Amino acid sequence: MTPPSRRPLLRRSLSASLSLALAAFGVSAAVVLSSAPPARAAGVPAPSPLAVPGRGATVPFKEQEAEYAATNGTLIGPNRLYGTLPSEASGRQAVTLDAVGEYVEFTLTAPANAMSFRYSLPDNAAGSGRDASIDVTVNGASPKAVPVTSKYGWYYGGYPFNNNPGDTNPHHFYDEARTMFGSTLAAGTKVRLQVSSTAASPSFTIDLADFEQVAAPTAKPSGALDVVTDFGADPTGAADSTAKIQAAVDAGKAQGKQVYVPQGTFQVRDHIVVDQVTLRGAGPWYSVLTGRDPSNRSKAVGVYGKYAAQGGSSNVTLKDFAIIGDIREREDNDQVNAIGGALSNSTVDNVWMQHTKCGAWMDGPMDNFTIKNSRILDQTADGVNFHYGVTNSTVTNTFVRNTGDDGLAMWAENIPNVKNKFTFNTVILPILANNIVTYGGKDITISDNVMSDTITNGGGLHIANRYPGVNSGQGTAVSGTTTAARNTLIRTGNNDYNWQFGVGAVWFSGLNEPINATINISDTEILDSSYAAIHLIEGATNGLHFDNIRIDGAGTYALQVQSPGKATFNNVVATHIAQSNPIHNCVGSGFEITRGTGNSGWYADPPACTGNWPAPVWTNGGVPGGGSGPTDPPTDPPTDPTDPPTDPPAETGNLAQGRNVTESGHADVYSASRAVDGDANSYWESANHAFPQTITVDLGAAKAVKRLVLKLPPAAAWSTRTQTLSVSGSTDNNTFNSLKASAGYTFDPSSGNKATVTLPGTSSRYLRLTFTGNTGWPAAQLSELEAYTS
Repeated sequence: MTPPSRRPLLRRSLSASLSLALAAFGVSAAVVLSSAPPARAAGVPAPSPLAVPGRGATVPFKEQEAEYAATNGTLIGPNRLYGTLPSEASGRQAVTLDAVGEYVEFTLTAPANAMSFRYSLPDNAAGSGRDASIDVTVNGASPKAVPVTSKYGWYYGGYPFNNNPGDTNPHHFYDEARTMFGSTLAAGTKVRLQVSSTAASPSFTIDLADFEQVAAPTAKPSGALDVVTDFGADPTGAADSTAKIQAAVDAGKAQGKQVYVPQGTFQVRDHIVVDQVTLRGAGPWYSVLTGRDPSNRSKAVGVYGKYAAQGGSSNVTLKDFAIIGDIREREDNDQVNAIGGALSNSTVDNVWMQHTKCGAWMDGPMDNFTIKNSRILDQTADGVNFHYGVTNSTVTNTFVRNTGDDGLAMWAENIPNVKNKFTFNTVILPILANNIVTYGGKDITISDNVMSDTITNGGGLHIANRYPGVNSGQGTAVSGTTTAARNTLIRTGNNDYNWQFGVGAVWFSGLNEPINATINISDTEILDSSYAAIHLIEGATNGLHFDNIRIDGAGTYALQVQSPGKATFNNVVATHIAQSNPIHNCVGSGFEITRGTGNSGWYADPPACTGNWPAPVWTNGGVPGGGSGPTDPPTDPPTDPTDPPTDPPAETGNLAQGRNVTESGHADVYSASRAVDGDANSYWESANHAFPQTITVDLGAAKAVKRLVLKLPPAAAWSTRTQTLSVSGSTDNNTFNSLKASAGYTFDPSSGNKATVTLPGTSSRYLRLTFTGNTGWPAAQLSELEAYTS
């Protein structure tokens, strides 16, 4: 299928997060601490996202963390330092095995015939990953070698990232593997992951294991079409079965029959397009669709509805199979998601989605779509995104872990999203952005979920008028009543190393325009937040109502107020807040607080407004733990486990990327934000025939910038041109001093279409470029404005 014209996923506008050493979190009334058996790895007890009664997904497995298991390996963490192995582990702890004979041993707490385990191997020097195996033994019996790999992890550089180990910002370290034991093991059985060789990998880091009693394969329904016996699909995976499965699906629609995928692994190299049909398997452990076109990497396994421009699809059921792809990079223009297109009046039930770009990226308009009882693992981008006018649709009872972007998202770009729901889901470890978010949307419900372990560039729960196409003029802004009830957030939020302050566990943004709606946050626990528990920024948020909220542990503040708004608070109780003054508010009366009854621990008058952001402190039942001030992510990839660094790494990244930017004007849609979005193919163009023109970037704090890299799109369609410009700097955005006199800079596509401007390193928060000429077009043009301190 040819994808419709659409904007790609955009770079998250927050910069990378950073948190330092994590101390233990105390016992919560509603959250059960993971138990640590005696003579184990002695991990720090931490609240488990799978132990919250009545909330989150009901999962079919019993999870055990490696840090509480028997082991002769090395405990790493707890640590929230972005770019280190523990920071991406569940509970921010794991165990590293780096010698033959080292192991992690789990004792089953319930019968199981299958396990999946989360692990990390170091990358190789080429950035293409390494393959190895680790032994699984049962009660010391003969081992079974299970393949493991790092080819689906290890990304570098700025958004949308690359596979070059020489670049900065290594992340996305972990992957998951699964295996069946061949028989049911009784409770009390000891299952060991053990290193038999370090020839293929110098180390194996084990995060956790999930043990499951998998039911027998589901038989073919009476009268169903069989993709193997009726259409010749190859269950061994040796031959390409795309056309044969598509033929079965088309016949199922024509004949009104279900289509059955029996046990096997089926090579699928393009979309299976479904409409008015049921496609079901023998179970996600038995029926697997996998594959990718060997020559055209933009084609890969996926089950798609027709795109909305082609009429969309409806009355589809996808059930009881797995889609396990082979996506090893992030390319936002490629439609290589497990599920996509437009699917109205349709259901996805018990589908395992792994190693695709997104689990489900749904481009509407479409209505009444449900994902339930499913698993979404190890994605390079979002777990789910309801995009372009998705209405009355739901994700429920679904387990999401290790996405490369938002875990569960709704993005009402240009077309309203209305009455969608995310309920009873467990969303863990989004490597970028938020656990759960709605960008715009009317009458949205986000309730009964568990969110934990945000890594960078987002918080746990985010409600925002952000991203292109979200505005009240098109009816896509946050409107009506947004309900977020009975959610639990654990270790969510993070630090932004360019902003130099933390992002809250629950946060609101009116970046595109103020939020003027009713937002009800109720009956919610916000536990062990990395920085603030509640956060407002980037434009006003009005209509907030907080009722029955328990904040227990916040690394900085209970409330971090950086934009105006209005909020009521009833029965909001905060304990173990790191700062003695629990509110940071420099907008004063611009943020109106109405206090009801039952509040304690979060209010102060006057609030703090220091101009300096404190180092975070995590708590263990109120006892202060470690913590350090904001810093930048490490620049060298940790190819082998090491102790967390004790000194913050030097500031080396692009300081301008994702920052607030202003302009003297722009042509058409080519606004200044395109010059700091990390995408060299998008660009800012000033108003035409109107020199001089300016673009000004706010670095968030004064920086000693010594070098600018200015770029134009690399496409050969751009001719060589010289732009005349000067650079000035300011600490207050009022008085600007010259940093570089006016000069001509040549942009040549044959040499990258970029120019470098050296600066004296004068400390400036605001950098302004003033353009007075362009030999290639009568306007200023920039695809990227990059600022560096070296």
